[in-house]
Amino acid sequence: MGYAEKRGTYWRGRYKIAPGKYGTVTDANGSTIRFDKKRDAENAANEAEAAIRNGTWRDPTAGSVTFGEYVRRWYAAQDLAASTMQNYRRHIEEHLLPAFEHMSLRDIRSPEVNTWEKRERELGYAESSIKTWRGTLHLILADAVEEGRLEANPAARRRGRGKRSGRSRNRGPEKVVTTALGILLAAERAALLSGRDDEFVAVVTKGFTGMRWGELVGLEAQYVRENAIRVEWQLYELDTGELHRCPPKDDSHRTIDIPEWHSELLTAHLTHNAPPSCSCHGRNYVFSGHRAGNDAVRKVGAKLVDVARLAGVSTGTVSAVLNRPESVREATRRDVEAAISELGYVRGGASGVLASHWRRNGFATWLFKPAVTGWYPRKAPSPARPVPIVGNPWPGVPVRGRNAAGRADACWLPIADGLTPHGLRHTHRTLLVELGAPAVLIDERIGHEDGSVQGRYTHVTSLMRKRLMEDLTSLWEAALTARRGMHPSSPVQALDRLLRTL
Repeated sequence: MGYAEKRGTYWRGRYKIAPGKYGTVTDANGSTIRFDKKRDAENAANEAEAAIRNGTWRDPTAGSVTFGEYVRRWYAAQDLAASTMQNYRRHIEEHLLPAFEHMSLRDIRSPEVNTWEKRERELGYAESSIKTWRGTLHLILADAVEEGRLEANPAARRRGRGKRSGRSRNRGPEKVVTTALGILLAAERAALLSGRDDEFVAVVTKGFTGMRWGELVGLEAQYVRENAIRVEWQLYELDTGELHRCPPKDDSHRTIDIPEWHSELLTAHLTHNAPPSCSCHGRNYVFSGHRAGNDAVRKVGAKLVDVARLAGVSTGTVSAVLNRPESVREATRRDVEAAISELGYVRGGASGVLASHWRRNGFATWLFKPAVTGWYPRKAPSPARPVPIVGNPWPGVPVRGRNAAGRADACWLPIADGLTPHGLRHTHRTLLVELGAPAVLIDERIGHEDGSVQGRYTHVTSLMRKRLMEDLTSLWEAALTARRGMHPSSPVQALDRLLRTL
């Protein structure tokens, strides 16, 4: 039972929290309430004890901890996938802490959250990103509510509030998709940009299986089987640059059926390349990076820029001496070679071995986007520019090096402006719907799970699989026929063989 305690000129209410532990009646800010009358103090103390017995009491001082202190303990207590932990850390450090770090939990109210969201929007961030960050804030504060530090979650949205319009304000632009012919043309251009067939096989595989990017990069040779691909692992790229080998998203382990032509394409690729074990995981992967490993910065010794400074020339001139010595004046070439000898410069700072894996940003920016749009992206200080090509043989071979634009005689038209590597996953599902494939078979290939009653009581049959393989084969042959109608051959060897045997 609560009691009143005389403190000079006022009374305060005292109540029992636990054996040997007593609390004082306080206001919302944690300050002791000073009662003028003893009876009022006793009543307030009795109400607090009743709340403890009913399980509704909350420690008034619990919300005084700052958001920064609480969120660091919250993050340390999580035990989630490396990719999820990375995303949480990025959301917290880059967007939540700058706004709320020094605020106590009880001072974070709905108006403060809405003001933060409006400010993020004014900075030009995408609505989908802001929605994700607010979702992380909501999750953190929901745990604070559960711990008794807050009475309600200030990041929760109230239904029926805010601007109304015919469509959701948070909805992003529609995803760009392409056709089977678009997949084939994009794959051909990607191979021309990289100078090898690997990207042709990879883009075709992504477009005709709907695999996620991490699943494609993490596809091991042992999981390419006769007329099937087994998805067991993915390689997820962390902010540190490490490629983390982990199960596919949502544990969507699955076997993807592939037609005979696709199986032969992958088998020929593996036979020709005989992929070695990668240095990072010690496993044989189907696809590897297309550029030398960028580890020069982590190695000791002279760099290209050091040679350029000693010789008094630009890094471009040093590169020309290494790659096209006949294009450099003899006197300049001697100066560069003397600097190389004096500094003990080792070309590339490494062995020149190709990187074990693609990097998501590098692949999308310098291979896939130029392939589907016909433009290289902006790279400061240079603006975006068309891919310079020599038009013969068709569809054109990219021109590289100095004065590439001057030596080119053509450029590419866009195939599907705005298409991304992930857009090929959308494309595959869209093609399956066009072919009339059953929803249960589509979900199985894509790696989605239908939790409805219909999904639970519908199953994939061998007849469904056979029909889909026949339809995908017809789709592929139609794309090859259309491509051959544009030109009967290709500079990409893998595609050229297919066109000649068609």
